Amino acid sequence: MTEFIHHLIEQYGLIAVFLGCVAEGESAAILGGFFAHQHLFILWHTVLAAALGAFAGDTLFFILGRSFAEHPFVVRLRKRPGFRRAYRLVNTHPNIFVLSNRYIYGLRLVGGIAAGLSRIGMMRFVILNAISSAIWAVLFSGIGYFFGLGAEQLVGKALARHEKLLIGLAIGLTVAVIAWLIARYVSRKERAKEARETVS
Repeated sequence: MTEFIHHLIEQYGLIAVFLGCVAEGESAAILGGFFAHQHLFILWHTVLAAALGAFAGDTLFFILGRSFAEHPFVVRLRKRPGFRRAYRLVNTHPNIFVLSNRYIYGLRLVGGIAAGLSRIGMMRFVILNAISSAIWAVLFSGIGYFFGLGAEQLVGKALARHEKLLIGLAIGLTVAVIAWLIARYVSRKERAKEARETVS
């Protein structure tokens, strides 16, 4: 079973990193970096897959906001906590917003929609998004790579295949739980802020 999973990761892992990074993909980029340290992937391939996934995801949501503003899916996203704040920020500080939006967990999707509905030009968004995606991919793939380095130092030897899988699973679950807790916290904070703004 371990050999089969190991084979799947080697064959399709970079595709999974790309797809994971299309949405809120920190855990996918970190896992990609970890497996790159364990020689299942080449590190720059992981960084490229993560950057392309992040770029594709944000560009997709930008296009949805710009071209399909009245589609029910987009309308639902516009009602999510944080959208009004994201829309205000992208109109007042467009460059800073596009470069930093992906680092605010839980607001990345609504941030892309907000950017699409804003006054920012398509070419400007694409260039800033490409820069942000590249930096983000290097950062989070690097974090995963150093997780692998730390795990190997802790164990004191090269990791066996089952150890790689177990540590990778532990990293993925830990990052996913932390990200979920942060997203909940941000969502609650945004709801409370929007409620106060509505009252005032």
